[in-house]
Amino acid sequence: MELSIEETIRTAVPKELKTVSGSVALLEGLIAEGTEVVFGYPGGAIMPIYDALYDFKARLQHILVRHEQGATHAAQGFARTSGKVGVVFATSGPGATNLVTGLADAQIDSTPLVCITGQVFSHLLGTDAFQETDVINITTPVTKWNYQVTDANEIPAVLAKAFYIAKSGRPGPVLIDITKDAQIQKIDYEGYTPCNHIRSYRPKPNIRMAYIEEAAAMINAAKKPFILFGQGVLLGGAEKEFQAFVEKSGIPAAWTILGAGAIPSDHPLNVGMLGMHGNYGPNVQTNSCDVLIAIGMRFDDRVTGRLDKYATQAKVIHLDIDPAEIDKNVKADVPVWGDCKDTLPLLTARVEGRQHNDWRAEFAVFEKIEQEELISKELEPGSGELTMGEVIHQLNQLTKGEAIIVSDVGQHQMVACRYAKLNNTRSNVTSGGLGTMGFGLPAAIGAKFGRPDRTVVAVIGDGGFQMTLQELGTIMQSGVDVKIMILNNQFLGMVRQWQQLFNEKRYSFVDITSPDFIKLAESYYIAGKKVTEREELIPALTQMLEHKGSFVLEVMVEKELNVFPMVPQGCSVSEIRLK
Repeated sequence: MELSIEETIRTAVPKELKTVSGSVALLEGLIAEGTEVVFGYPGGAIMPIYDALYDFKARLQHILVRHEQGATHAAQGFARTSGKVGVVFATSGPGATNLVTGLADAQIDSTPLVCITGQVFSHLLGTDAFQETDVINITTPVTKWNYQVTDANEIPAVLAKAFYIAKSGRPGPVLIDITKDAQIQKIDYEGYTPCNHIRSYRPKPNIRMAYIEEAAAMINAAKKPFILFGQGVLLGGAEKEFQAFVEKSGIPAAWTILGAGAIPSDHPLNVGMLGMHGNYGPNVQTNSCDVLIAIGMRFDDRVTGRLDKYATQAKVIHLDIDPAEIDKNVKADVPVWGDCKDTLPLLTARVEGRQHNDWRAEFAVFEKIEQEELISKELEPGSGELTMGEVIHQLNQLTKGEAIIVSDVGQHQMVACRYAKLNNTRSNVTSGGLGTMGFGLPAAIGAKFGRPDRTVVAVIGDGGFQMTLQELGTIMQSGVDVKIMILNNQFLGMVRQWQQLFNEKRYSFVDITSPDFIKLAESYYIAGKKVTEREELIPALTQMLEHKGSFVLEVMVEKELNVFPMVPQGCSVSEIRLK
């Protein structure tokens, strides 16, 4: 086919080259990737990038955090609520090493990040120059991929590769370390080309139809099938496909803490939370089902308890995009490799429409026991000190399940994950695999930037809040609207609970003293209120939610209240305790 005159001219003329610095090439690439916000902290080795950023203010929003760890957690919150890649800037040396906790958290929780670190001039590498660290070797175990750039000509291609790796397949964090001379170096820049293929890298394994057929036959023959679902459903954007599978098969489904929200909390087939502090029925019934269908979850120890007593009676079907997760902890009878957005419709088409009424009725029995012996006492105690469960319950009543809940790590995390009502996907943001105290406040900031249209409530303990409270400065400067609820029991609660139950109440260094959180908030020009009495709770929650701008609500809760149910360490999930 002949080209038109216009097409002939266009194809005959090479792309117009322009001379730019490596820093400008980087920023142009970020914008081409759809980046809208960067969380970062400047320093000497990344100064050329920040100098270039001065001219990009209208095109790229930069949020100045107060600590580089806060930047990674904020980027995680952004990624988890928006479904996009979180981006971080940090300088060399301590700036880069301060990213490690967030990188490790993102790696184990499969959160896509691209972190850009500055590095000393290339001729100084290996000389122990000022603020030089070997960030590549330091971060190799906690990144999906990392790379050091010493020549600016590599920047566009390396950045494109970084984004592709971070967001494809099983997502994860990527780090690019750029020497200062590469940031300054001038190159002929002809535009940015996104990456969609890397030789030898297969982000999605081939789907094997024989396993789909085998899984469907096993499900159709099952009398007591049980679904366990994790964050893989959310990461794959497979919420609709998952709900269609659940509803057609009629199989009860339970979630890991990172899988919460894949289907609404009040869905009739949603039977609750798995794991050490999960619901009674899902844990016990794991050891009663005849077919266990795991979807986008990795069978971590907090879900399985003692492995040699975990679901030994059941046939296991495991759907996962990462073949390394299949058979890692629990042997699968049928491995279904692939993105669950692709594999679930194939499976749904082959399963029979069922109700499993008798099997579901067994879950209802356990739910009633838990409700009567535990939940009703936690959510509506009526007298005595306020409980964490009661606070979350009242929050649910006011938000009606429409808020994004960001939790830190500890007792409050387990209570929030158990009781928060979630009507929408990507509404539960927490640190799962690494269990990072201090995650909550910066992650909530990022979560709000990721979904500015939704209410974001951070649920944080008094201990975790003090680990990253400096990020109140980020809120002050950026003006972001985050509702912060501190559940203060005056203890490092989860550790205290273990010391009470397993160390004869030898409370070793778990009683923690806190500052006046409300005065602290006021010093950052953030409104706040402290609640000590039950009758104050609902008015204070209402005030927090209706306030225009960020708000800190401190709620004093029962000091030695323990979180139950609980699967003691070293026990089977069927040995779960209600008290």
